[in-house]
Amino acid sequence: MAEKTERRGGRRAGAGRPKGDSRLFSFRCPGELAERIGQMENRTEFINASLSRALDEPEGFARIGKVIRPSGMASMHLPYFDLRVTAGFPVPLDNDEKSQDIELLRMLCPHPEASYLIRVQGDSMIDAGVMSGDIIIVDKSNRDPSPKEIAVCEINGEYTLKHFVKDGGTGWLIPANPAYKERKIAPEDEFCVWGTVTYIIHRARD
Repeated sequence: MAEKTERRGGRRAGAGRPKGDSRLFSFRCPGELAERIGQMENRTEFINASLSRALDEPEGFARIGKVIRPSGMASMHLPYFDLRVTAGFPVPLDNDEKSQDIELLRMLCPHPEASYLIRVQGDSMIDAGVMSGDIIIVDKSNRDPSPKEIAVCEINGEYTLKHFVKDGGTGWLIPANPAYKERKIAPEDEFCVWGTVTYIIHRARD
């Protein structure tokens, strides 16, 4: 009697999805941003367009790094001398009796529950005193900055550090570096002022 042979399993020719150049990426979004993206009908197209714009035109944005709330940081007290230091004759500062303790974070963040510390990446605001690697303190309770103040703005899901100027009914993002172009806020843009910079922290340069 002939032996019956069965073949099961294995990959069939032409089976499965056709090969292409696309790849699958997974990433996490913060709650508010995740909720907004989840409400979109064409999420894939929006994410692809946003990533493409960010990669093709990085000079348009002063990128921001990790956001830290000062309310979660330990208090720090430093001696404070209420003296005017001039560039003329030296003033003695070695007498602790003339000093008083101040809480540094309280001084820099008068609204700690609405304040955030953010490290900046990019040089589009160097003429305003913001260098790449600096830490900025942002007051999120102030969303109506003056043209001379520095604002953290959200536009189409991306964050940028610029001056925000209104000209009539039109808003503009103005860099503080002549190498970068001004950005007009179009009616179709999703835009808001996220907060206003109150202090800039950076090391003394050589």
